[in-house]
Amino acid sequence: MPDLEPEEFRRLGHQLIDWVAQHRGGVDSLPVQPGIVPGSVRAQLPQTLPEQPSRSLGDELVALLDDVVVPGSLQWQHPGFFGYFPANSSLLSLLGDIASGGVGAQGMLWSTSPAGTELEQTLLDGMAVALGLGARFTFAGGGGGSLQDSASSACLAALLAGLHRSHPGWRDSGVRGTETVYVTAETHSSVAKAVRVAGLGGQALRIVPFAPGTFAMSPAALADLLAEDVAAGKTPVMICPTVGTTGTGAVDPIREIATVAHAYGAWVHVDAAWAGVAALCPEFRYLLDGVQLVDSFCTDAHKWLYTAFDCSFLWVADAKALPAALSITPEYLRNAATDSGEVVDYRDWQVSLGRRMRALKIWSVVNGAGLEGLRETIRGHVGMADSLARRIVDEPGFALAVPPSLSLVCLHLLDSHGRPDDDATKAAMQAVNAEGHSFLTHTTVNGHYAIRVAIGTPATQPVHIDRLWAALLRAYQLPRRS
Repeated sequence: MPDLEPEEFRRLGHQLIDWVAQHRGGVDSLPVQPGIVPGSVRAQLPQTLPEQPSRSLGDELVALLDDVVVPGSLQWQHPGFFGYFPANSSLLSLLGDIASGGVGAQGMLWSTSPAGTELEQTLLDGMAVALGLGARFTFAGGGGGSLQDSASSACLAALLAGLHRSHPGWRDSGVRGTETVYVTAETHSSVAKAVRVAGLGGQALRIVPFAPGTFAMSPAALADLLAEDVAAGKTPVMICPTVGTTGTGAVDPIREIATVAHAYGAWVHVDAAWAGVAALCPEFRYLLDGVQLVDSFCTDAHKWLYTAFDCSFLWVADAKALPAALSITPEYLRNAATDSGEVVDYRDWQVSLGRRMRALKIWSVVNGAGLEGLRETIRGHVGMADSLARRIVDEPGFALAVPPSLSLVCLHLLDSHGRPDDDATKAAMQAVNAEGHSFLTHTTVNGHYAIRVAIGTPATQPVHIDRLWAALLRAYQLPRRS
């Protein structure tokens, strides 16, 4: 294949980096949501692939970005992006991403990427300390961390480790059909998917009721459900408390849940995909109270830690747990370093074999911003959410659907009787999105439609919250309420 010569790559790379810088510098002027219909992007693309190499690759790539990709994309890096949770891709992290691709290492084994493996170990140990997870989640403490592609993959890996602990013979004989996994109605759907992918079947999923007046898991209800299932011959495999649910930002009580779980030997996996990184700030560390008692903990670097997707932290308290469940070693992967038992082979810490050097992205972010810089941005987002929540409380016709959770605010529009007005709330969200300056998504709270405002893009400033609030006030005038 006629690859680029290094000097030609340098020229094209400069052209592309110039484009990225210009795009990011002007992203605030773009509509957040594209005004396209299904199939419109494909209609702009050639339907046959080229037989000959391009003579102007850089110009053609920039034209594709300008004419097709940007107009056909939801602008996740826009300061007015308040939908879902952030999927940040800071320019700092792009530097590490370029370096990772440039090195081109395949880090399945220590021997295939010694630097990548040990850089990852060092960064994960350091981040465990920075988050206050405790020494047991470091390699020196007998545990350790790895970088997964997503919290969904981390959940599946943790589930398989829990399955192996409860039934070591499953690797040969398969599951027994008695396994159970415990979540709430607010738990992310990735857990339900993991249960199915692991072969447990949907019937294995147990929905634990909320504690009264909350959307958090009830430890008492969990204890009752566990006792009932064990009496019926079931095998509790995993309990998954969440710190910051997607719908409402609910926080399950980790300490109480772990205490209940220990009596049954169930694996406790904490899904803190969005909110976990807030523990970098000591004042938010209470959210992780009891984390020292759990088996695994996950939080995403690619959400609120400004790292280009994909990059998710997974820590385990027992460094042997994932390899015990996942390791399969054919002859062609055997090597002296692995046989020595002195190294970590990260292919045994995930479902897939291959992996890229994600640690360079984390290194770039942490060293470029510093932990204090990351804390400052997180605190700023929480402050903006508090400001928005106060406006909602003070404005007739609006109400908080639930108390704010860190940088997530959920709200209703009200009818003339002060009740949540689902039609008006939905119409308001659609009107705000149609203006193009902000993008919102929704959930349901107690059966009522609610707008979610998830603040977390690095470029978001108070002026963008002001703009969103003005758009919501305009939208409030549109619907007719009875």
